[in-house]
Formats: sequence, structure tokens, C-alpha cells
Amino acid sequence: MNLNLVKFIMFTSLVGLLSSCSEYSKVLKSEDPELMYDKGLEYFEEEKFSKTISLFEEISYIYNSTPREDSIAYYTATSYYKTGDMASSGTLFNNFRHKHKRSIFLEDAEYMYAKGFYYSSPEPYRDQTLTVKAIMAIQEYLERYPNSAKKEILMENIKELTGKLHDKSFLNAKTYYKIGKYKSAVVALKNASREFTDSKHQEELSYLIVKSHYLLASKSYERLQRDRYLDMMDAYYTFVSDYPESDYKKELDKMMQSAKKYIDQFKENNSTDDSKEDSKGKKKKEKKSKIKNDKKDNTESNDGN
Repeated sequence: MNLNLVKFIMFTSLVGLLSSCSEYSKVLKSEDPELMYDKGLEYFEEEKFSKTISLFEEISYIYNSTPREDSIAYYTATSYYKTGDMASSGTLFNNFRHKHKRSIFLEDAEYMYAKGFYYSSPEPYRDQTLTVKAIMAIQEYLERYPNSAKKEILMENIKELTGKLHDKSFLNAKTYYKIGKYKSAVVALKNASREFTDSKHQEELSYLIVKSHYLLASKSYERLQRDRYLDMMDAYYTFVSDYPESDYKKELDKMMQSAKKYIDQFKENNSTDDSKEDSKGKKKKEKKSKIKNDKKDNTESNDGN
């Protein structure tokens, strides 16, 4: 591109920018509410949202209790929303939907109020309070506007947000497993599995429940091991029933064999104990029989004498 042409474009842009700033400053200093209102709407259409906010916040008190009150409140809140300031827009939209219940902007305001929470929802590893609020706000919107053209996208938003709650619950439960708190892990993993039955993490949750049971049993005092291995075996059978083709099955099969081996030794000990008891009982019977026979022989001998 010709160097002179580049310079001309840059110069023109700079002049336009300075002119725009100059115009905005004049409007802001004019103290003419009508002019500021008209320019605020103009700046909004031009997506110059910061200027709209400045002008409308300057004149909002003037139009309180007038037909323009809801317009100024709506465009101010929407401008904050468009700039990504969801905290400010959320507060303003919440005030708007309670104060201007008959406004033509009400449905849009309630939509952006709900979406503001959606956009504010953090990643699953962080606190999910805003995610819960987003789900509640979207559900409230859909209850009020069941035929909304935005229904389909909002249903997808709820699905996405619910997935974050699933992820958070899973990550919290898995943390206990990672740090070796297997007893707490079993409880947390089971709670997560019951709370979100359609979670994409269900298979891994079930796998970790079995493995946590196994590691808990293997690291327990001897007096607790038998019952804990039996709990692990119950969890294993549940897992295999639900996920017979799982990639985790081979690993869990080895744990199951180890658990069975431990449990089987109790059966062997019981069998040995039973044999000892049978042998003892047999000897007692033989001894009683011998004493009885001896007495009989002595009686017969005395009768003979």
C-alpha cells in the first residue's frame, strides 16, 4: 500500500477519533438532558456502550417517574451487559424486573439477567454458587416465558451448567481418593453417584468406589479387614453388573481375586476348627462309651460272684 495513503488513513482516523471525543465531551458538559438522552441512544446503536452508560447515569435521576425511566434503566443495564460487566448489569436488571413489571423491555431484561449468571459461571474446580444461581434464573425465565424463541439455547445452557455441577461433585469426591482418605472417599463418591445419576462420570465414580473400598480394606487393622473386603466385593459385583465391558474391569478383577483370597482363609480356618471340634467330640463319645462299657463289665462280674 502506498505510504502516503497509509498516512492519510491514519490521519483521517485520528481526526475522526478526536472529533468524536470532542463531540462526546460537549454533550456531556451540555447539561441538556434531551440532547444527552438522544446521544445516549445513538451511542448505544453504534455500540459505544461506555458513552451510553456515562450519559444515562448522568440524567437518570431527571427522568425518574417519567415514561423514559424504564428506557434509561434498560439501556444502562444492557450497556454494562454488552461490556461484560455482569455484576453491574445483574444488579441493574434485577432492580429493573422488580420495578418495571409492565415495561416492553421486561422479557429482554429478564433474559439478560439470567444469561449474566450463565456467563459468570466459573470453571468446575471453583466455587459453583453462581452456577446454581444461573440454573435457577434460567429456569425462572423459562417458567415465565415458556414459548420464548430463546428456549432451546437456554435448555442447552442448563445442560452445560448442570454438567459443571456434576464435574464439581466428582472432583470434590476424587480429591479424598487422591489424598488417601479412602473412608471419606467412599462416602463422597457414593454421594456424588446418587446425586447426579446421569453424570458422565458415573462409570469412573463406580470404579473409584470399588478401588477405595479395596485400598481402605488393605490398609485397615486386621480386625476390620474382613468386613471391609466384603464391602469391596459387594461394590465390585455392582460395578460388573453395570459396566460388564468396562476398561477398568481387568484392574478390578485383580483386586477381587486378592479380596477373595483373603476371605477364603477364614473359610479354611473355620473348616479346620470344625474338624478339630468333630475330632474332640468323637473322642468324648468314645471315652463315654468306654466308661459305660467298663461299668457294665464290672456289674456283670459282681453279679457272677
